[in-house]
Amino acid sequence: MSASRFRRSTHQPPATARSRLRPADLLALGSSGLRAKPARAILSALGIAIGVAAMVAVLGISASSQAGLNARLTALGTNLLTATVAPPSSGDPIPLPVNATARLARLPGIEDTSAIADLPDVHVYRSSYSDPDRTGGLTVTAAELNLLDTVAGSVRAGGWLNRTTAAFPTTVLGATAAMRLGVTEPGTLVWLGGQNTTVVGILDPVSLAPELDVAALIGVPVATVEHAFAGNPTKLYQRVDDSAVEQVRALIGPAVQPAAPAAVAVSRPSDALAAINAVDESFTGMLVGIGSIALLVGAIGVANTMVISVIERRREIGLRRALGATRRHIRLQFLTEALVLSAMGGVAGAGIGYIVTWGVALASGWPPVVPPLVLIVGAASTLVVGAVAGLYPAIRAARTPPTAALNS
Repeated sequence: MSASRFRRSTHQPPATARSRLRPADLLALGSSGLRAKPARAILSALGIAIGVAAMVAVLGISASSQAGLNARLTALGTNLLTATVAPPSSGDPIPLPVNATARLARLPGIEDTSAIADLPDVHVYRSSYSDPDRTGGLTVTAAELNLLDTVAGSVRAGGWLNRTTAAFPTTVLGATAAMRLGVTEPGTLVWLGGQNTTVVGILDPVSLAPELDVAALIGVPVATVEHAFAGNPTKLYQRVDDSAVEQVRALIGPAVQPAAPAAVAVSRPSDALAAINAVDESFTGMLVGIGSIALLVGAIGVANTMVISVIERRREIGLRRALGATRRHIRLQFLTEALVLSAMGGVAGAGIGYIVTWGVALASGWPPVVPPLVLIVGAASTLVVGAVAGLYPAIRAARTPPTAALNS
């Protein structure tokens, strides 16, 4: 055997280059199935979009509501305290003393104090012909002249009581009282305490003192002369130094009723607004849960779409395997397709949720707030959902034998 023949017999053929799949090709392959069936892809992504939109909108609306509440509390102040007669455990309640506001004014940290007194036997009607039994839930209340400043109220029409009008049959109506009496402008006469009384003003709703909304407010002098008001207030309002709210709160009961401090109930109206917001946050958690369920349903839709896609494209899978594509390539192709499908739904859902939040916030008078982290997490969560939903169809496609796929 010659040397040349020996060299030919020991020559090895060059090794076949390992098949590679570049990221750009993978993305093109992953989106090819979606481009082939655009209607089905959009409907599948819609489920994801609804879930993400629900969660973004709920969290965005909750954040906007919180921002609106903070703005209201900043404007109204959180340093308003109120004191009323506490319900007794036994016996009759102890009325607040006539000089209650003077006692409170001597406390350190008190910036302003005022009082009102409901007149239980005096009612207000639209006219003398009104049914006496239909009071409409309205009260007649004697008010001190500095009440409006203490509760940070505002007059919508007309003016507030002054030393002159407080001594005559005049009244300032709360917002709800004016609506129920059908009074829209000052100068209108109402029937109060058995006589015609002139409306000199109408208030805006008072957030920290909602009891004023249903009241017809009259001056203390006319209440004393015309309606036998004894001078005992039924509710006290105090503006307190912001840094001394809790200290002053503990002193109000002993200052008003030294012999029975427990007979005075002290509260902070802004706490009620904060409590309402806490309840809203509980509902927010529940609605986020519902949004998560919608996202889960969307994931099931993506998985279903991918399974159907694998079944319909068996010939394509077999052809690609016959041309050199590895199982890993097939698995990555269908996994990428699921991720692209979910990402489409996530981006669309984040956009829809953002728009809904802005619409609701502007309609409610809140500053629109959509935390960027909510958008990022909402969109990113869809990738996780897409990976989980597309994993089984991708594995199933990769395990399809080329011969079986081509013969199907």
